[in-house]
Amino acid sequence: MRRDATKAAPGSLSKRPGTQPIVACLLSLALLIATLLFPLACSEAPSISAEPPKAAIIDQLYSLQPNEAFISEVAGELEDYGFEVALYQGDEVTVNLYGQLPSYGYKLIIFRAHSGLLGSKEEIIERTCLFTNEPYSQTEHVAEQLSDQLAMARIDEHHPWVFGIGDKFVIQSMTVQFDNTVIVMMGCSCLYLDDLAQAFIDKGASAYLAWDATVALDYVDEATPYLLRQLCLEKVSIKKAVTSTMNVVGLDPQYKAVLGYFPPSSGGKTLEELIK
Repeated sequence: MRRDATKAAPGSLSKRPGTQPIVACLLSLALLIATLLFPLACSEAPSISAEPPKAAIIDQLYSLQPNEAFISEVAGELEDYGFEVALYQGDEVTVNLYGQLPSYGYKLIIFRAHSGLLGSKEEIIERTCLFTNEPYSQTEHVAEQLSDQLAMARIDEHHPWVFGIGDKFVIQSMTVQFDNTVIVMMGCSCLYLDDLAQAFIDKGASAYLAWDATVALDYVDEATPYLLRQLCLEKVSIKKAVTSTMNVVGLDPQYKAVLGYFPPSSGGKTLEELIK
């Protein structure tokens, strides 16, 4: 700005002598106040907290054998730990749901679902199969059926056929990797073989807990909440949680199934360490 511009334009306010130094002082004071207040405003800004970890309960058994008390108890334990809990029940448990599970970012997934061992006609056990609630159809998921990722599964001759997934489905059709997710399988014989367990670990899960033989539903509905209390509330290691469950709840009284975990290296870690 030129300092010799002393004449006011027509209709404008004229500048009296001595005005410019006062304006400059006021501007300087305003800048000083703003400078002093800026750090204070920054220090008082609310911090952004991290999102809570997410957990899911996959209740495939809901349609035939619901247990609202179990769901309420387990959801409460997970929420007390800090999880945000999602629940999938009945007809929601489909092939597509299983395929999309890794993309949802769950850190803990509990499968209250039927499972079993798929064998050949010679009674040779080939792989572990996890049930969906999606009715079996030859015209659905054709590519997955042809590549041996899916199987026909049913509880017994009195129940309809549904799709079941195996280890190949976990590896080939689940959309993305899990992010250090802990898997709890409540179905039968999910650790008789380690095929399904290894598939989940290869897909990014950090630990896989399951029983090694057939389990009665009443038993596993009692044992699983106890196991989760050890992991979520007592915050003990996987090995200690499994050992305590076996000592307190015991073997399945009818089938003598034993709770275990995979891989062995996960045994010394807590839930907090496993889901990081």
